[in-house]
Amino acid sequence: MKKFLHSLSVRQIILGISGILSFLVFLALLAAFWLLQGKEQSQRMANRWDADGGMAQVSCFFSHDAAISEDMLETFRHSIDSALQEASVTQDSPNASARLWTDAYSADGMITVESDKSKLDAHAIGIGGDFFQFHPLRLLDGSYFSGNDLNSDYCILDEDGAWQLFGSNDVAGMTVMIAGMPHLIAGVVHRDDGYLARAAGLESTIVYVSYSTLERYGTNYGINHYEVVMPNPVRSFAYQYVAEHIGVDEQNLEVVENSKRFKLLERIKAIPAFATRSMNGKAIIYPYWENIARGYEDLLTVIALFGILFLAYPAILLTIYLMIRWKHKTWTVKGVYLHLKDKGERRMEGARAKRRIKRQRKKKYKNRFDEEEEYR
Repeated sequence: MKKFLHSLSVRQIILGISGILSFLVFLALLAAFWLLQGKEQSQRMANRWDADGGMAQVSCFFSHDAAISEDMLETFRHSIDSALQEASVTQDSPNASARLWTDAYSADGMITVESDKSKLDAHAIGIGGDFFQFHPLRLLDGSYFSGNDLNSDYCILDEDGAWQLFGSNDVAGMTVMIAGMPHLIAGVVHRDDGYLARAAGLESTIVYVSYSTLERYGTNYGINHYEVVMPNPVRSFAYQYVAEHIGVDEQNLEVVENSKRFKLLERIKAIPAFATRSMNGKAIIYPYWENIARGYEDLLTVIALFGILFLAYPAILLTIYLMIRWKHKTWTVKGVYLHLKDKGERRMEGARAKRRIKRQRKKKYKNRFDEEEEYR
């Protein structure tokens, strides 16, 4: 090693050190990429449902003109069962109640919530299906409720709404009034307050209610988000099926395959279109969780770009070094072959010699043992 270092010039040493540092930066960027990749839980439903990767999570975002109804979604749900049956995808769980897939839908709107102490006009999200499985918000008190419940008179407050209405987060089980109708507070959730969350629209109080409650007692423009996690027997099967059968024309629809959007290859593919990827020519307003996910997409794309650059530098240096060494080599391929062949033959000969010595010793010990037995 010392001889090798002494053979290098100062310039070569500096370039070598800079190449090593560049590679270390690449490793740090790679670690940051993997850390951010798994940070947004609303995009990881497929992984939570099946860690082996056999599921895909797909989201649909509709314009106001799409006029999506619960009946339309129910028809689409029935079609999923038929499609999976045709694709020979069946449930092999011993649990008779296990499901092959699940979904959720939601709508943005406004609603007025009253307590004995205060009144609050808040942004509302009306949910249906297993919304909180897709969006496992951090609970501060109580529990979630399901949009599939027959009793739709539940709500979940964020911590800001709980403080405005009651002056406390410990309010699960209490009752609020919505348009004069009592609604049970199922739980209180934390509202993210990071840079991306604020930029995505999480600056005001949010109340989560059933879609039927929002439709009856609040203001909304209909269902504008739908998401499903379902088996993905072949690449992009789930994405293609949802996009083609959801029943909405392309101008009023945006379909995203959440389960692969943060993968390294997808982010590398997005680099050429980075300047235009966030442009939206459709009349679609994304919910806060999609805006946050798109923010992470941009961050991961930038990290992937710099990672490529920091990896390319040492790779180029190594290539140039190997080319120079090849040009000034004092050996030939034939010479290396003969050297390795001779070395292999010597090693085999040494192994044969050891086996001969071992056999001779064994024979010697056997003869000595026979002589002792004869003497006795």
